[in-house]
Amino acid sequence: MTGRIRRKLIAESHPPTAEVPALVCPLCERVIPVSQRDAHHLIPKSKGGKETEFLHRICHRQIHALFTETELARRYNNVEALLTHPEMIKFVSWVRTKPSEFYERTQKSQRLKPK
Repeated sequence: MTGRIRRKLIAESHPPTAEVPALVCPLCERVIPVSQRDAHHLIPKSKGGKETEFLHRICHRQIHALFTETELARRYNNVEALLTHPEMIKFVSWVRTKPSEFYERTQKSQRLKPK
């Protein structure tokens, strides 16, 4: 059984006869290749969120490496709020210089790692 988000990703990556539209990541403002698209819940599903936004996989992973689900639900539940955090500003300015297909593993913030 496939979930709603996965069906949405599949439908957008394999439209019946139309070309795949170019999506732009709202964080880094680079075109998102189909292979790098991730749907991000602006408010985490565990906190009742339903709305999603397509992001580069590396941008999506960085968000979850920096913030807890509670922080995402309360303070960072839109792109503008995410772009106010100093670590996200630093990350976005770095990743904007990379090609659209670029991907690198993301490490969890020391603040979020269990002690």
